[in-house]
Amino acid sequence: MSNKMIRATAKDGSVKIIAATTTEMINKMIKIHNTSSVASATLGRLITSAALMSSNLKSEKEALTLKINGGGPAGNVVAVAYPNGDVKGYIGNPTVELPPNAVGKLDVGGAVGKNGSLVIIRDLGLKEPYVGQVPIYTGEVGDDLAYYFTTSEQTPSAVGVGVLVEPDLSCSAAGGFIIQMMPDADPLLADLITYRLEDLPPITTLIKEGKTIEEILEEIFEDMDLKILEETTVDYNCNCTRDRVKQALVSIGLKDLEEIYNENKVENVQCHYCNTNYSFTPEDIKELIEEAK
Repeated sequence: MSNKMIRATAKDGSVKIIAATTTEMINKMIKIHNTSSVASATLGRLITSAALMSSNLKSEKEALTLKINGGGPAGNVVAVAYPNGDVKGYIGNPTVELPPNAVGKLDVGGAVGKNGSLVIIRDLGLKEPYVGQVPIYTGEVGDDLAYYFTTSEQTPSAVGVGVLVEPDLSCSAAGGFIIQMMPDADPLLADLITYRLEDLPPITTLIKEGKTIEEILEEIFEDMDLKILEETTVDYNCNCTRDRVKQALVSIGLKDLEEIYNENKVENVQCHYCNTNYSFTPEDIKELIEEAK
């Protein structure tokens, strides 16, 4: 199963861990959005991050949105995750191409840019969602998320997310982890974990070698009383429906609907997240005008 997420603790609960392999999910995303290698790595990292963070959502009314836009050629990159493990996302420029970065890797930081913010929106089903944001730190996604947790939530965190894209544009390994120190944790423990993470090969290398997410965590938290609390699955699924698109059209207002109707042609609305196309004939628009009145 290569879309598996686990929640765990180590050292008597003083370390909180969320980790996942998301290879199949990222391949589904690549097929839907027909992304270039840099776009796949960029959107794939954000979607994996959203999946990891969704483990904190409690009720089915809740949702989590991550947005990053640093003025780079990737444009707006968005991922939305739900408590049931469904994740969806899109990238403004799915065909963005850049030469490799200074260390020969896909230049996600260059695609995202650094002139902007990482925005985290937690919709808890209340009137107003909780919105947190930080300036973009590197544009590499994982570093930016770690910076957000440490500065906005005062939780020292290590975040690793990776997407390995092959020359044929398929994804051979994807996954990530969020490791957080609880307030009562021994500072020396944080140093030891940091040291082990620095020694660890990239998570995508380990996944491609066939290591399970449990084996990867056992390597990091050897002798630290690793306890796996929960195992779930995540997947790329869009929850758009014709009814939802109808509601969105009604919400644009009577004046705009009447303008569309007067053009007397079929109105096509495409979902950003799954590229499904919904067609509305002039008769359909007339019905929506009646509803909006």
